[in-house]
Amino acid sequence: MRWIDHHCHFPADEARSGDWLRSARDSGVRALIDVGCDLLSSRRAIDRASIHHDVWATVGVHPHEASGGMDGMEELLGLDRVVAVGECGLDYHYMHSPAPVQREVFARQIQLANTHRLPLVVHSREAWSDTFAVLGSEGVPERTVFHCFTGGVEEAEECLEMGALLSFSGIVTFPAAGELQEAARCCPLDRMLVETDSPYLAPVPHRGRPNMPGNVTFVGEAIARLRGLRPEEVAESTTATASAFYRLDLPEGAE
Repeated sequence: MRWIDHHCHFPADEARSGDWLRSARDSGVRALIDVGCDLLSSRRAIDRASIHHDVWATVGVHPHEASGGMDGMEELLGLDRVVAVGECGLDYHYMHSPAPVQREVFARQIQLANTHRLPLVVHSREAWSDTFAVLGSEGVPERTVFHCFTGGVEEAEECLEMGALLSFSGIVTFPAAGELQEAARCCPLDRMLVETDSPYLAPVPHRGRPNMPGNVTFVGEAIARLRGLRPEEVAESTTATASAFYRLDLPEGAE
């Protein structure tokens, strides 16, 4: 089986990054998207992608970092191996940046995704109504994914109605995540992606430990069980969808 972890955050330490890559490759992960949360992490992701054939980068400002602004972000979007804008969005759980600032920075990143015809990677936590409102106001980019989707069936249907994909993380393996698991059952297979969000949200049976991209296999296998499918079917579909979504030039033998 071949997988794509379409959303992870590599550590700055290169030795740990090397361990992640070796483990992921051994687990059948053939492509990884290293996701930027601010300008520094975005630059590091681009640098890492430039030296690894199976790593690509995104450029974005996470809602937690919205108060820091977006200066210098647009200049990075045209660099080689940058495949998306984000992650960006709204997070009303911690409020590390004021809500009005979050909405403004989210809107500006939607505009950049539309201008540059790039995918948009959306983070939404306890902010569904405002997330949908900002997207509706700015225009949903043609390629949009709700990363680490945590809603139920109602939110899933609204995301799908606007043409977006849903991405499921290790949370889908948690016993108490009944509403999310129901959303994973109802989402069309060709409209879903899988991710780890490493180093966060390690799936069962690794819960409570630092997460790694190789654990995306446990996410995919959990979805397969929920839907009564073979893991190979989930791997094949999510890999094809992620490859098309980000327009990846996959390494030989990765498809």
